[in-house]
Amino acid sequence: MLQTFEKVKSVAPTKTTVLLLGDTGVGKGLVAKLIHQHSSRKDEAFVHVHCGALPDSLAESELFGYEKGAFTGAVKRKLGRFDTAQKGTIFLDEINTISGTMQIKLLQVLQDRIFQRVGGENPIESDVRVIAASNSDLQQLCDEGLFRKDLYYRLSVFPLEIPSLQQRSEDIPDWVNYLIEWFNKIYFKDIKDADPLVVKALQEYSWPGNIRELENVIERAYILEKSSTLRAESFPQELFSSVNNTSEVAMDITLPLAEVRRQSLEQIERQYLNELMSKHLGRINRAAEAAGITTRQLHKLLTKYSIRKEDFKPALSSSTRN
Repeated sequence: MLQTFEKVKSVAPTKTTVLLLGDTGVGKGLVAKLIHQHSSRKDEAFVHVHCGALPDSLAESELFGYEKGAFTGAVKRKLGRFDTAQKGTIFLDEINTISGTMQIKLLQVLQDRIFQRVGGENPIESDVRVIAASNSDLQQLCDEGLFRKDLYYRLSVFPLEIPSLQQRSEDIPDWVNYLIEWFNKIYFKDIKDADPLVVKALQEYSWPGNIRELENVIERAYILEKSSTLRAESFPQELFSSVNNTSEVAMDITLPLAEVRRQSLEQIERQYLNELMSKHLGRINRAAEAAGITTRQLHKLLTKYSIRKEDFKPALSSSTRN
């Protein structure tokens, strides 16, 4: 991703057409916005068009607009997406889905920098920076006769491939922390972090849905979680099928053995206490008895690891509160 961001940094200030490539959910829309925000057009419009959602019969009028009287029901002029994006950026997502007719019209915009509204006679100059994205191999579609080669060459002036989440698993801990902070703002909870076992499992999962899938999984776990740490119990258990139980504790062999022992013990104690309190719904007496320690010892351990018993108590219904 550092290499990707370096390319973004290089191409953003230019007027060059950019083609973003990558699987569904890798964040192509995010990169398109990043390019726009670091360009000279950042103060103008950024228009996102999901080409796959445009019916063929409406695609031309949606992209280029129409004049009054162009067809039945056209009672006044309608501006298209290219009008709205003038002097700014238009992001054509899933460009691989547009029809052959629209490919020709889009080629004209890229080649001659002009377009016409439906029913219009006068060409309109297009001062729009085009960023396109595809989750299919456009070169292969060209070879199969499904995509125009001349349009492909116009779009791929600066191709930029976004790696899948599986290829950048080292980013997952940062994504998890970011999403926790984001959901704290949305749902007004105060979850601090994720259990190390959870993070390891997330890093080992293949993520066919990429970042979009990760976001959905984290959101579901966040909603279910009742403690201040995202625990394995809140996640789909299939995520943990590839995690070896003996690998729960991460080892850093650059540290002295005593320090590794200390960190490992703390990690095991934290995990044990979270699961213990969860099982006993935050009841100190029962948890202490199950652990074979006094309530005072349990309180000290909970304070040490900033674990609150209130986080494990079942939520009261509105009728109970009233």
